[in-house]
Amino acid sequence: MRAVVLGGGGLTGRCAVRDLATGGRFDSVVAADLDPALAQAAAAAAGKRATAATVDVRETASVRALLEGASVVVNAVQYTFNLAVMEAALAARVPYLDFGGLFHMTRRQLALDGRFREADLLAIPGLGQVPGVSNVLAMEAARDLPRVESVVLRDAWRDLTVGAPEISFTWSPSTFLDEMVLPAMVFEGGKYREYPPMSGAEEYDFAPPIGRTRVYRTLHSEPATLPESLAEKGLTHCEWKEGGPGIEVLRTMSLLGLASDRPLDVRGASVAPRDFILALLKREKLLGPPEGVVVDDWEVLDIELRGRSGDRPVVRHALARFPPRPDWHLTATEYAVGVAGAVGAELIADGVVTARGVVPPERCVPAQPFRAALARRGIETAITPPEPPLPPLRKS
Repeated sequence: MRAVVLGGGGLTGRCAVRDLATGGRFDSVVAADLDPALAQAAAAAAGKRATAATVDVRETASVRALLEGASVVVNAVQYTFNLAVMEAALAARVPYLDFGGLFHMTRRQLALDGRFREADLLAIPGLGQVPGVSNVLAMEAARDLPRVESVVLRDAWRDLTVGAPEISFTWSPSTFLDEMVLPAMVFEGGKYREYPPMSGAEEYDFAPPIGRTRVYRTLHSEPATLPESLAEKGLTHCEWKEGGPGIEVLRTMSLLGLASDRPLDVRGASVAPRDFILALLKREKLLGPPEGVVVDDWEVLDIELRGRSGDRPVVRHALARFPPRPDWHLTATEYAVGVAGAVGAELIADGVVTARGVVPPERCVPAQPFRAALARRGIETAITPPEPPLPPLRKS
C-alpha cells in the first residue's frame, strides 16, 4: 500500500509522513511538498519507506498523477486549498482526509458529498487533532445519552520547554491569524450566530500540566458538523474556545492588519502584510521548535457535554492530553495533528472506516480503534463519567 502526504514537509505533515512510514502498514509513503528541500528532509527523517516529491496542489493534473494508485491521501496543506486537493483525489479515485477547514471551508467541502458517493469514495474533512480527535471524542461521549443539549469544546496549551522563544508557531500561522480575525461561529438556540473573534473570555481549569487558562471564542471546524451529527439528540448549543501563551500576541497582530492579504505599496513594491509576516517567521526560524532544545510543551482538550438521561441532568467531559515527541523534535500540536491523520489513513486503508461520501470524522471513525491507536502513541483520552479521569501526568 502507498500513502501520499501533501504538504508532507510542513509542521504537521512531516509527522504524518514519519508515523506512516514507521507504522508498518504502508509499503511506501510519499512526502510531497511545494518546497523540495522540506519534502526531502521529511522523507529522510522518516526512513527507507519514505520518498520525496515536489508538487504544487494548484496544478490538479500533477496532483492527480502523483495520487494515481495510492491507497489514501493525507492533505496537510493550507486549508484554503482543500477543495482543489479533493478534486484531484476524485479524479485519481483515492480516499482523502485533511486536518480541517476552519468552519467555512468545511461547509463547502460537505457540499461535495454527492460526487464522492457517486465515485464510491470517502473524504473525511477535519481528521487531525482539533478538529478530528475532538469530533470523535464528542460523539463517543454522547453515544449513550438520550439527549445532548450543549457541547462546549475548550482547548489550551502550555510550553514547559527550557530555552523556548516567547512565541513560535507549531501550526499554520495563516490559519492562526484567520482564527484571530474572522468572526467565531457559535451554534446557539438551534441557529448559527457570529461572535467577534476572541470574545467570550473565560478562565477554565484544565487537566495537568495546563491548569487554569483564559480561553476565547475563535472560528473552528467542530461547530460546522457536530450540530447536525447530534441533531437527533436535540443539540441546541455548540461552540469552540481556545487559549494559551501567545494568543493575545496573535490577536494584536490581526488588529494591526498583519493578517491581511490586501497588498500595500512599500517604497514602490507591492507587499501583502500576511506574505511579509510568513517570510519573516521563516527567516527568524519561528516555525516549529528551535533546534537544540528539548521540546516539552503540552496541549489539553476538554469537551463539556450537557444533556439528560431520563429526568436526570447529566454533565460529562471528554478529555485528551497531547504530549510532545522530543525524540522526533515535534511539539505537542505537530505530533497530535500528524499522528491523528496517520491513524485515520491507516484505518481507511485497512478497511476499518467504510463510509462513502464526504463524512465528518464523528460519523465515520469508530472511537474504540481510533482511541486505542492514539494511546499506543502516548495520547491519553478519557470520558468522565463513566470512565476514570486522566491519570497523573507521566514524564515524557
